Amino acid sequence: MFELLKTEGAARRGRFTCPHGVVETPVFMNVGTQAAIKGALSARDLEEIGCQIELSNTYHLHVRPGDEVVRDLGGLHRFMDWHGPILTDSGGFQVFSLASLRNIKEEGVTFQSHVDGRRIFMGPEESMTIQSNLGSDIAMAFDECVENPSTHEYVERSVQRTQRWLERCIAKHRALNAAPGCVNPGQMLFAINQGGIYPDLRIWHARQIAAMDGYDGVAIGGLAVGESTETMYQILDAVVPELPQDKPRYLMGVGTPSNLIEGVARGVDFFDCVMPARNARHGKLYTWDGTINIKNEKYKLDDRPIEEGCGCPACRRHSRAYLRHLFKADEMLAMRLAVTHNLWFYNHLMEAIRTALDEGRFAAFRAQYSERLSRRL
Repeated sequence: MFELLKTEGAARRGRFTCPHGVVETPVFMNVGTQAAIKGALSARDLEEIGCQIELSNTYHLHVRPGDEVVRDLGGLHRFMDWHGPILTDSGGFQVFSLASLRNIKEEGVTFQSHVDGRRIFMGPEESMTIQSNLGSDIAMAFDECVENPSTHEYVERSVQRTQRWLERCIAKHRALNAAPGCVNPGQMLFAINQGGIYPDLRIWHARQIAAMDGYDGVAIGGLAVGESTETMYQILDAVVPELPQDKPRYLMGVGTPSNLIEGVARGVDFFDCVMPARNARHGKLYTWDGTINIKNEKYKLDDRPIEEGCGCPACRRHSRAYLRHLFKADEMLAMRLAVTHNLWFYNHLMEAIRTALDEGRFAAFRAQYSERLSRRL
């Protein structure tokens, strides 16, 4: 399932095989929350921009159209016409970030839908059932994502409960995969490490997970939710060495181009983040020299592409001046072209990282680009 091909320091070059294809790692997963990329990109667009794996949201798809609807239509791959690998998150983060009137108990969480206000219960078994109905290649264990900062006492109780929930997720996932009519009997399961910003709790949980069987990868959750970048890197430095070497590591919800490079340097294999698409919809675009705001006046007569030499559909055909005009005119095409460019950039950034690892020059790549890509031009 996961083959470690090469290392350079803590950085890893790998290959992950799942029911719908092979994923070369390190990889950035393109976020299609509701089975669609915000910015009007289709599954065919994902193929063109080099996406290897798409991520969809368990909570949102459960609320609408309903996971049973997706199951009855043949699963998420058929529903959105994407035939590559798909990861679905557990819904845990959205339960704690979007839902109101939530009540956390050992059994799970009762909460109010942010869409229509109806009461919903979700626990480990329910999350596994929803993700089984969706038929993703990778299901995520149900966890509690705590706010930063939270007290050590609360986070300790929370992470212990998340560990007990993981045991229930493994049992339910195994049963669902073996059940008649399962949409994707080869669906895999990733555990999630929690512990807030406390290294001792992170390490404790990582060791608990490492001692278990029945899962296929480990995510690091609960970061990039308010703590400083330095704190996030400190947590990674503490927890990643405790994770199994033979399973992929996934840093959830991260991040900037520099975050990706620094995460790879610390041994992370999978990333996802809404940032490139969200920033694109507001005119913030990524280049190999840093970021630009395409809405600025200085691009009014600029007939160059967003970035010279970029092979994305937006850069191949359109100028900065045209894209700026589309934003100023509130044309939907502005978002589509901008999102296409940013996701192309992220996917090809990861390709460049993999090539640097293949050629034994990742340290030089990191030194050249980690700080450079954080610049605002």
